[in-house]
Parts: sequence; structure tokens; C-alpha cells
Amino acid sequence: MKKSFVFVALACTLLAFNNGCSKKKTEGVKQIRIGVIQLLEHAALDSAYKGFVDGLAAAGYVDGQNIKIDYQNAQNEQANCVAIAQKFVNDRVDLIFAIATPAAQAVANLTKDIPILVSAVTDPESTKLVQSNALPGTNVSGTSDLTPCAAQIQLLVKLFPEAKTVGMLYCSSEQNSILQVGLAKAECERLGLKTMDFTVSNSNEIQQVVQSAVGKVDALYAPTDNMIAAGMVNVSQVAIPAKLPVICGEEGMVEQGGLATYGINYYKLGLQTAKMAVEILKDGKNPKDMPIEYLEDCEFRANEKTFEALGLSMPEEFLN
Repeated sequence: MKKSFVFVALACTLLAFNNGCSKKKTEGVKQIRIGVIQLLEHAALDSAYKGFVDGLAAAGYVDGQNIKIDYQNAQNEQANCVAIAQKFVNDRVDLIFAIATPAAQAVANLTKDIPILVSAVTDPESTKLVQSNALPGTNVSGTSDLTPCAAQIQLLVKLFPEAKTVGMLYCSSEQNSILQVGLAKAECERLGLKTMDFTVSNSNEIQQVVQSAVGKVDALYAPTDNMIAAGMVNVSQVAIPAKLPVICGEEGMVEQGGLATYGINYYKLGLQTAKMAVEILKDGKNPKDMPIEYLEDCEFRANEKTFEALGLSMPEEFLN
């Protein structure tokens, strides 16, 4: 009995010691903190965030385990962007993921030390986030959502060979949209198409502006504009009854009633940004040496219900 008692006591002591060591070891592992600032909610930006989280998890960085993700949505308010950015700087997070240009600019203006990765930013160089897209030279890098604007106009012409005038629908204060519209207009000019601008400054103007385009243009082109993307249902409520087709900059806009797009996949864009995050967190890379990355493959997407509502048939070349 005495020997058994000594053995049990020794086993309990060793178990307690091992548990204590294991606890200390776990407590000693630093949990990586990642701040995420998203400009507003809409399908494209939401997909980029989901891709980022899934990409990190696939690489072994799981929220709530070895990393802590602090997700904040600015609700399309610049003041909120600044407040969120200041919170992340004060918290000294290990990395910031900024989704959309205003969000990226807010954090980049407040810290030159914390690594920042951006996504859904069309041209980081022209928005002064980096010194150049090829060699950032700052604490900012990430992925661009530059879409094939020329190819999207070519898609419009394939679907509507009789079109003569194209309306450009976008927010006049979004620099990314202005860049894309410029590229789209250049392709329209090359193809002999006329263009007209239909711009909004706030979401309340969307339906009225789309209504003003009815009867003036043969089709609308909407780039990856955050305000238009978030209000795409309002666009569709006017455009579809008026039989006015809308060629969009990305898939999420098509799902909300747009006719078709040939563009990038924002979920994949988020996955690609996550790979860059792993290179920073695991391999010690510095954003200043990491070129802005782009998605090379683009996808055709169409809304069959919108095709039917407009009385159109899908061309055979897009059926496979």
C-alpha cells in the first residue's frame, strides 16, 4: 500500500509539473494581432476579407488560436477610417490589412512602422501609398484590383454590337474609379464609341442619376466603384425596367442585377494578399521590398435573370 501511494503521489507531481510547463509554454507564445479595416460592406470587399482570413488559416494562422483578427468596418465614412486607423496604431498591432483606398490611406497616414497590406486598391502608386508599384519603398504593399477595363468594353461590344453611346457610371470622388473610367473611355474611343459621364457624389443620388441615363445611352459601364457596388440593387431597380444593360467591373455587382463582367475574383485576391501576409509574419519580409501583386486570370460572369429580364439571349461563345 505504501509503495502504491508513493507511486501515485509521484505521478501526480509529474503531471502537475508537466501541466505547469505546458501552460507556461502556451502563455509564452505571442499571439499575432492583425487589424483589418474595411471601407464598407459590399460583395467584392467582403469576398476579399473572407479570402484573406481563409488564406491565413490555410497557412496555419487561425483567428482565435495563434492570431487575433480585429475586424473593423468604416461604413464608408472617412472619419471612421481615421478613428479605426488610430486604434490600430495605439494597439500596436503586428500587421494591418486595409481594404479599399480610403481605408488604406487612413492607416498609411498614421504609421510608417506597422506593416500594411492593401487590397481592392486599383493603383497604390497614383494614390501615394507607395513610391512605385514595382518597388513600394514604404511600409505598404498588397494586391491591386485593377480590372481589364478595355476587355470589359470589348465584352460590351460583343453583347451589343449596335451600341453607339456608353454611359460611365461612377462616384466622382473615387480615384480608382476615375482611373478605370479613363481606361474604359480610351477603349471606347478606339472602337468608335461615344461616352457620357453619369456621376454620383453620395448613394442617395444613384437612382436619379441612372434614370437620367435612360434614353441617352445604349448601355452603362460601372467600374469597381465602391459606392456603385454597394448601391447596385438601386442601379438595377432603374436599369432593368428601362431595358438598360449594365456591364460591371466585378462579379458581385453582376450578382446584384448587373448584366455581365469579365473581371477578377475578389476572394482569390484576398487569398493572394494572405500569402503576402505569411511572407511578412513568417519569413520576415518587409513591405517596402514587396511589389504590388495582380491577379492574372479573369473570369466571365453573367446574370441569367437579368439577361431574361432584358429580353436578351446569351451568345453561344459564353455558354460553355
